[in-house]
Amino acid sequence: MNIIINADSRYPINKLAVQAAVVEVLNRHKISGNVEIGVSIVGDRKMHEINKKYRGINSTTNILSFALEDPISQNQLQHVPKVGFVKSPDNILRLGDIILSYPQIIKDAASEGVSIEDELRFLVEHGMNHLLGIHHN
Repeated sequence: MNIIINADSRYPINKLAVQAAVVEVLNRHKISGNVEIGVSIVGDRKMHEINKKYRGINSTTNILSFALEDPISQNQLQHVPKVGFVKSPDNILRLGDIILSYPQIIKDAASEGVSIEDELRFLVEHGMNHLLGIHHN
């Protein structure tokens, strides 16, 4: 399992807690083996830039997930056959990337009355669900 965590040194995140949250979701869904996930912790300016570029939204958000494959969404289309996740030639299941805004995590934690680490864990789990094709309404 390869969990790539990128975070600026000014954001004091617990990388082991991030890894544990990723592993917990994978275990819950019985996914194991050669799996790769990227998690990036950025500031509001970068998150705003990514939102504008990829979503056409001129603001920041707390989380973005970019799945490499979304079998649930594809299966909802009547004319698209069920395909599942793409098998890469090197046998690594690359699920995609989660991008989190650290300043937004701080704001969300304060408004929810939880610790920053708890909010970070919650958002990582939320992003992992999106990478696995599990979406909320």
